[in-house]
Parts: sequence; structure tokens; C-alpha cells
Amino acid sequence: MGKTGNKIIKVDKEKLIKKLNKALADEWLAYYQYWIGSKVVKGVKKEAVIAELVEHATDELRHANLLVERIMQLGGDPIIDPTNWYELTNCGYEVPADYASMPIVKQNIKGERCAIEAYQELYEMVKGKDLVTEEIVKEILRDEVEHEDDLEALQEDLEELK
Repeated sequence: MGKTGNKIIKVDKEKLIKKLNKALADEWLAYYQYWIGSKVVKGVKKEAVIAELVEHATDELRHANLLVERIMQLGGDPIIDPTNWYELTNCGYEVPADYASMPIVKQNIKGERCAIEAYQELYEMVKGKDLVTEEIVKEILRDEVEHEDDLEALQEDLEELK
């Protein structure tokens, strides 16, 4: 990062890089959660569930890219070893135990709620202190809120079919 870009950041960069790597771990695990769910889901409204999961997986991968770019701009190193994802994650990874549409959707709603909380906390950390990271976090947070809304609507549709 350039000298002026460095000077305008009013937050501890080391702590910020750690938080961004935690978010990166979450994004990779969320990507896989959505991706594998789209492969194994069965039952009611399967095609609608698959479409939603694939769309969200694509967003999570885009989020991971944004985070890696920012970590590197800040002079940090992104997580290189995937085995570290579990050590750093805020939200974890829940192995799908039931491949039916409803459990898969509920599992992902839970993940989105955790992501919203984690990004809200990160937003509060950088708000007014690091404009570039703030904008990235706001973009991701908007997506996570939209994901939760999409999944809750899908859950309502599934409940009506009972």
C-alpha cells in the first residue's frame, strides 16, 4: 500500500488483518457449505434450492477475493493453508446431515446470521477509520443480509408445501 494510503488508516493494521483473515476463513467455509449443499440437496423445490445455493456460493467466492486483495493491500498475508480455516473461523462449518431441502436451507440461514454478526462487528471496527475496508465490508454485509432474506423466503415457500 502507498504511503498516503497507509497514513489515512486509523485502525491497528495487525488486528485488522487478523479479523479479515477470520472473515476469509468464513467465506471459504461458506462457499463450500453452499457448493456442497447444491450437490447433495434432495426433495421439495430442489431446483429452486440449488439455484439459490449456487448463486450464494458465487457471492462467497467473490467476497473471499475482495478480502484477499485487501489483506494484501494492507501488507498482510492471506490464509495460505486451508487447515487453518477451522482455527480462524467465526461461523464454522456444519456438515450436512440431512440432504432434504428444508434442513439444507435452515443450515445456511444459520450461517448467514453468523456472517451478518461477524461483518457488523468488523464494520464497527473500521467505520470512519479505514474507508477502503469499510466499503468492502459494507458490500459484503449487504450481500449477507440479502442472502439471509432470500433463504428465509425459500424456507417460507418450503413450509407452505407441508
